[in-house]
Order: sequence, then structure tokens, then C-alpha cells
Amino acid sequence: MTVALAVVLILLGLASLAAIVGTVVLVIKDGRGQIPLEPPVRPWTAGSLPSRPYSTLRRI
Repeated sequence: MTVALAVVLILLGLASLAAIVGTVVLVIKDGRGQIPLEPPVRPWTAGSLPSRPYSTLRRI
């Protein structure tokens, strides 16, 4: 194995390690995928279509 190839492999390994660490840091900083609750808004309609799926509407 030549010195140039060894240097390239070391640089590739360092770049991979930096990408993995950066990904983990961003996932932890972002809240581990938790989506914040949206503030409630008044329901709207578009013609006869409700703003929420029919399955979530309360039945009377």
C-alpha cells in the first residue's frame, strides 16, 4: 500500500467520522424527531369538505 493511498483512506475515514458525528449532533439538537404541537385554529371548509379528516370529526 502506497503512502498516497494511505493518506486518502485516512482522509476518507475522517470525513466519514465527521459526517456521522454531525448527523448525531443535529438529530439531538432537533429534538429527536418530536414534532411540536400546532396551535389550534378555527376549522375551515372548502365547499362541503371539512378542514379535518372525516374520521376525526365528532359524531353527534
